[in-house]
Amino acid sequence: MNINQLIAIVKNKLQTEIVIQNLKIEDKSFLHEKHKGYQKGKFHLKLIIKSDELSRTSKIVSTKRIYSILDIELKEHIHSIQILLS
Repeated sequence: MNINQLIAIVKNKLQTEIVIQNLKIEDKSFLHEKHKGYQKGKFHLKLIIKSDELSRTSKIVSTKRIYSILDIELKEHIHSIQILLS
């Protein structure tokens, strides 16, 4: 899987499960290229999410929900994920 396919899957899954006003996904994989545990094909994503739905819950609950939605991608294709909620 390439980064564009992964971003499309992540975007689709999140927008299907959560009412989102704005979603930005950035590829930050270059930050991990020189790390000892770096694995080719595993990506680092930064999610910037504006969601009134998520803002009604705590950050912990919102983050757990996002992790649950992206469970397969986190196990198979994502090395690191950064989530910013607004």
